[in-house]
Amino acid sequence: MNAGVLAQFVLYAVVAAGSVGGLTEVWGELLRCAGALGRISELLDTRAEIRSPEQPIPLPRPLRGSIRIEQVGFHYPSRPGQAALHDFSLSIEAGETVALVGPSGAGKSTLFQLLQRFHDPQSGRITLDGEDLRSLDLAELRNAFALVPQDPVLFGASAADNIRFGRLDADDGAIEVAARAAEAHEFLRELPQGYDTYLGERGVRLSGGQQQRIAIARALLRDAPVLLLDEATSSLDAQSEHLIQQALTRLIANRTTLVIAHRLSTVQKADRIVVLERGRIVAMGTHEQLLREGGLYAELARLQFAA
Repeated sequence: MNAGVLAQFVLYAVVAAGSVGGLTEVWGELLRCAGALGRISELLDTRAEIRSPEQPIPLPRPLRGSIRIEQVGFHYPSRPGQAALHDFSLSIEAGETVALVGPSGAGKSTLFQLLQRFHDPQSGRITLDGEDLRSLDLAELRNAFALVPQDPVLFGASAADNIRFGRLDADDGAIEVAARAAEAHEFLRELPQGYDTYLGERGVRLSGGQQQRIAIARALLRDAPVLLLDEATSSLDAQSEHLIQQALTRLIANRTTLVIAHRLSTVQKADRIVVLERGRIVAMGTHEQLLREGGLYAELARLQFAA
C-alpha cells in the first residue's frame, strides 16, 4: 500500500466514524422526542371533567343575572376530607350587590370558581336565571361573567389590546369609552404611544393601581350581566383606591355583583353582606345590622377601623 492509498483510507475511516457518531446522537434525540411525544399525546387525549353537555340549554335572553345556590357541598380533590363549602345556600337577585366577607379559607374564592364552573359541587346545585349551570354551554356560561381579579392578568401587548380582550370585536372608540369610565384614559393618554404603548409582560410598565384600572376597563367593555370582584382594591394606596372605587361604582350599576373584600370599607354600601366562616354562612345583613348583632363581622370591623 502506497502513501496515497493509506491517506485515503485514514480520511475515509475518520469520515465514517464521524458519521456513525452523528447517527448515535440523532438516535438519542429521536428517543427523547418519542418520550415527549408520548406525553403530549396523553395530554391531547385527556378529556376535561368539566365540559359542556351534549345538548346544552340556551341561556335566557336578555339575561337578568339572578343566582341561586342551593345546599351546595364541595371539597377539593386534593382535600377530600375537608369541605370548602358545607350545605351552602344563597339567593342573589338580579341587579343586587352582595359582598362576601370572612377569614382566609372561608370559601369565598371557591364560590367564584363554582359560579364560573371551574369545578362542580359534589352536592346541591347552582342556577343562573333558573337554569342549572351543568346544563349550560361552558362558553356561553362564562361569557355571562366579568371578573376583576385581585392580581390582574395583563398580556405582553398594547394597552388597547389588553382592554380589547374583554370584547375582541370592540373598536377604538368603545375601548376609549371603557377606559374613561374606568379612570384609565388620563394615564393611558400620557404613555409614549398612548393606547398603542406596549405594556410589557404582565403589565410590568404600569403601577398596581393602573393595572387594576385596565382590568376594570376590560370588564366594562365586556358588559356582562354578572360581575365578580375579587379583592379589586387590595394592596393599593389611598389615591389609587379612590379612583378605582369611582370606576367600580360605574361598573356595578345595573348588574348583579358579587364582591370579595377583606377591606370592610369597600363593602359598606353593598345591598347585603354575607359573612362566611369554614364554608358556612354565619351572618347576613347590611353593614349597620351586622355591627349591631356583633359576632365575627363586628370583630373584623373593630380591628380594621380601630387601626
